[in-house]
Parts: sequence; structure tokens; C-alpha cells
Amino acid sequence: MFQRILIANRGEIACRIIRTARRMGIETVAVYSEADAGARHVAEADFAVAIGAASASESYLRAERIIEAAVSSGAQAIHPGYGFLSEKLELIDACEQHGIQFVGPNRRAIASMGSKIESKRMARAAGVVCVPGYDEDDQSPARLRDEAVKIGFPLLIKASAGGGGKGMRRVNAADEFDAMLALARKEALASFGDERVLLEKYIVNPRHLEVQLVGDRHGHLVHLFERECSIQRRFQKVIEEAPANHLPTAVAEKLYEAALRMGQVMGYDNAGTVEFVLDADQGDTPYFLEVNTRLQVEHPVTELTTGIDLVEWQLRVAAGETLPLTQSQIKRNGWAMECRLNAEEPEHDYRASLGPLIGYAEPDKQAGVRIDSGLHARSEVTPYYDSMLAKVIGFGATRAEAAARVRLGVEQLRIEGVRTNASLLLQILQHPEFSAVLTTRFLDQHFPNGPLPDVQQRQAHVLAVVAAWSANQPVHNPVWGGLRGFRVTAPVGRGAAVDVQLRDVSANDSAAVRLMQTGTAYWLPSQPELQARVLQSAHGVVVTVSEGNALVATVHVQHTAGQRWFSWALGRSRVWDIEHDLAHSLNASSAQSQGDNLSASLPGRISEVMVQAGDTVAAGDPVLTLEAMKLYHGLSAPVSGTVRQVHVKLGDIVGQGHLLVEIEPAAENAATA
Repeated sequence: MFQRILIANRGEIACRIIRTARRMGIETVAVYSEADAGARHVAEADFAVAIGAASASESYLRAERIIEAAVSSGAQAIHPGYGFLSEKLELIDACEQHGIQFVGPNRRAIASMGSKIESKRMARAAGVVCVPGYDEDDQSPARLRDEAVKIGFPLLIKASAGGGGKGMRRVNAADEFDAMLALARKEALASFGDERVLLEKYIVNPRHLEVQLVGDRHGHLVHLFERECSIQRRFQKVIEEAPANHLPTAVAEKLYEAALRMGQVMGYDNAGTVEFVLDADQGDTPYFLEVNTRLQVEHPVTELTTGIDLVEWQLRVAAGETLPLTQSQIKRNGWAMECRLNAEEPEHDYRASLGPLIGYAEPDKQAGVRIDSGLHARSEVTPYYDSMLAKVIGFGATRAEAAARVRLGVEQLRIEGVRTNASLLLQILQHPEFSAVLTTRFLDQHFPNGPLPDVQQRQAHVLAVVAAWSANQPVHNPVWGGLRGFRVTAPVGRGAAVDVQLRDVSANDSAAVRLMQTGTAYWLPSQPELQARVLQSAHGVVVTVSEGNALVATVHVQHTAGQRWFSWALGRSRVWDIEHDLAHSLNASSAQSQGDNLSASLPGRISEVMVQAGDTVAAGDPVLTLEAMKLYHGLSAPVSGTVRQVHVKLGDIVGQGHLLVEIEPAAENAATA
């Protein structure tokens, strides 16, 4: 067995690999970019080596720097994790040249499956049915457009070298094709260095299932059953589980057989996954989708239901050992679910949420709850990498028990400073249709605009954050002199009051709030049955909100800077601006509208600037392209007019609300304004 391995990755998967390596007595070497110098995986590894600038293209995607780090640190093997260089031939070839073992399948397997185009050709040759589409060598826009018309709409454009939903676009009609093709190629080139695409018929009600394979170098190959990955957004998985619910035994056996056939044709000799799409409208007819020649993000649900540590098996196979178990010895018990916790705001078209954490705490050890995370209390979420922060996994004897435990984990994993998709995950887990047959249309059908409003939960946050603000006002004459209506010397039994302006930054709406205080209790006249009490702790302010003798919520509140406050309770988080009513009145007159200008709707990096001062633009014309979490967002002119000033340049990092471009409205716009 290896004595020391290098992990060519970051975040939660790097920490996950470190955990198994440590248990096996293997030393670990972390690599890190400038943005990750203080990251958790760096702190947890035995050794760490800097490999370049923040951008993945200057660090984690540079095979020569990974190899240099391995050689200098004395690593005998490299585990690539997933993403980045995990399926890139240049890393495998470099490992071969330097006598370093690559923890993954053989070169031929990766070469044949690294291209979705080649993988489909191999699958057809092996007798595995594929989704109808186009995967030929002619990549000219004209040929692709013609083939798209033949296939019919809707269809999918998919990056040949892609994964994780990158470089994938749905096209609903012929007039959308050229624009979607350009975007898919741009993302594919940025993420994988390969702009080739293939076209596939879009199955209207698809289920997405996959089969876990593991092979060794002695000719043994086994499957570890299936996983259900149908709940997705823009082709990125959100919740995964094992086993698949409502899957006929006959269909499951077909999946195992097809997956093993693919593995045998490839001579597969490590962990990998064969993915299928099932047509729910045609009796779950399965079609081959692709092979991922690496560890999958969702591997923990297979680990929990089989009792097998897949990272350990990967390391043993890479070291030349045989598989520890035969197919007949592999059993599956119970049910497992995984939720991907992402730094995003589903309520606002899933815009990225970036910045430093101001608090982080994992739940206490509980039966059936597992957290795979790359965060610590000093982490910062940057625009350079994927949005996934952590994975919450629940395991139980039944599906209902697994769902209850993963829900508990999501509610108790406290991440403060950035917003996450926790509210959406919790609502999915409780939705009545979550127990039905799942398809990839689940979110579009049931949560088209993100999570549904939760009025009671929001009201608890409002009361808690205003109470925390009030309790933390410095007590000296100039401050209290400005707080109109607040009576610290009010007679016992009578409530003191303070009026504030509270802005929900995420929802971008404001309201006047009157806070009442009686003794140590705070309450709102609009909902007097809710009572809040403020406690100071080493980790910020904790506010308990109760109704009678029943606890409604324990809200963690943090003051970040200026008027900005952050609240978190049971997985849900909100960002607020709080201002005393008098200060708000004085400042309101100085506010200026930016309605004719373009501001950043989400944080990110400027990847393209299409205009300069003096240019004439029409409303809707492309002006900038913003990159956030490896996805590209086109920003358009809000009005017709002349560009007065461009405030950003290529490569700039901007925050939400940052002024990007000033536009002088055309005469007709000004006349109607």
C-alpha cells in the first residue's frame, strides 16, 4: 500500500479522501491555489503545496504543477477526486512518465469514455441502447443545425468532454439553436478545454439513474447497485438516493447487465459510474447516457447502503490489490439520501452567494447523519470554483427514515455569511410528490420559482434580527437621544418601543417595523404571541423565539458591517439591512436611482466586455458576460441609449449590486421616463 498520496483537488472531496487515507495510515499531500491558502483541506492534510493563482486554469487544471507538487513532496500516487483533472489524459500520462500511480482507471478506459461522442459509439457496438441523437465528427454550426432539425425539438446540446451539467443547454425551438450552441461551446471550452458537442433527443419525462462499478487489474468487475439522481436543476444533481424508488426489478437487472457489459468492453479497473436515462412515459425504457470514469459526488449513498468505503477500494485497486469482495458477497441494506448544499439563492434564479463565512458548525454526531464538507469557520466562498459547499447524507432502515435524517442534517448544519439552497432542499424532502416516481422535471413542476415563501419562518427571523439589533445598540446619550419613542425608563409592565426600517436584502424589499420590549422579552405589535429573548454567545447573538411555552426557533444572528446583519435558523438564512427610522428619514433623500444603468445581478467575474464609452446600444443588447461558479450569464442593456462609462474591465471580481455600465438614455426613453 502507498505510504503517501497527493490529492489533486480541493473542498469537500479532498477532505473526504483525507479521512479514508488517515484511517488506512496513508499520509496525504494537499494542493492549493491562492484562493484556497486557508482552506480546510489544506489544514487537514499532512503536507500542502501551493500550485498557482486562484483561477482553476492556473492551478487545479495545470497537470505539470500537480506533478511537480507530487514529485517534490514524495507522493507515490495521485488521487484526482472528481472534476478538474480527474478524467484528463495529460495527468495520467504525466503520472506514467514520473513513476507515480494514478488512482483511477486505465488510460484506455478514460480515453474511450472521456468523450461522450466516443462513449456512445462504444456503447452501441456493445449492444447498449443509446438516446437518439447526433455524435459525428462534423462540428460545423451548419451541420449541427441541420441535425438538430432532423432530431426535432426539444433537444439537448451537450459538451463532449463535459460533466456536472457544464456545457449543456436545452433547445426548445430552431430559432434558439445558434445562441444555445454558442453558450454551450463557451462553457465547454472554459470548463474542459474542448468545445466539441453532441446532440440528443430530449426525453420529456426522464428518470436519471446510474450504476456504480468497481474493477481491479486482475479481471474482476462488480456492480454496487444503482442510485437515483432524478432531482436536478439545469442538469446538475440536487438530491440523490440509493436504492432508486419505484424501480421495477426487471429494469434494475437490465441496468446492472448493461453497466457490466460497458465495463467489460472498457477493461475497467477502478471506481466508475455508468449513467442511464429512463423514459418514464415508456415503462422506464433505459438508454445509455455516459460513463464517468472517476468517483462520483453522490458516492456516499452507495457507501452507506453497502458498507463499502469506495475511496479505500480505489486505493487498494490502484496499489494492485484484488477487489475485497465478489459480486455475490456484496449486499445492500437500508436507504440513503444525499443533499448537495450549494452557495446560491434559489429564490432569485439561483444567483451565486459569495463572501467570507462568519460562522460554521456541523451538527453533533447523530446516528444516520453524515456531513462531507470542505468548510471551516474562516472559509470564503469565491467565484472561481463550483458552488457546492457540502453534502448532507442521511441513512436509515427505510426511505422515510433516511429522508428524516437527511432533513435533520440540513437543518443543523450551520453556515453563516453566505446563503444556501437549504430551504429548497427541505421543501423538496417534505413535498407529497417526493414519494412518487421522480423525474428530472420535478423542480420545474413543483418549484419553478425556487422554494415557496414560509411566512412563519420569515416572521421569526424578522423578530430575532431586530431584537438582536436593539439589544446590541451602544448605550450612551448621543445614541439613545436619537431613538425616538424608546423609553428605557418606562414603568414596569409597559412596553418600550423603537421604530426601524428593515430591508430584506435577498428579497430586495423594505418595511417599517416597530419593536416592543417588556422586561427581557421583545415582540412585534403585529404578532404579539411571538416573544424573543436575546442571549450573547461566543459565536455571536442567539435569539430564542417562543410562542407561549413552545420554542418556535433558535435564531443565530451576526452583525457583519455597517447596517448589514445575517440570521440563520434550521438551515434557513437571510441577509438584512437595519436602520433606525430617524436615520433612514435623513438618508432617504440622498438615494439615487440606477434604473438606466447596469448593475451586477449576482456576484462573479467579468469574462467579456462588449461595449465601451460612446457606443450606442439598444435595450436588450448584450453588454457584458459575467462568470459565476463556472457558468456564464449574459447581461444586457436595460435601456436604449449611449454608453456613458464602463466601470469594469476583463477579469474584475464584482459583488451583487456593483455598478457596471452607465447609460445615457436615448431621447425617446427620457421623454417617457
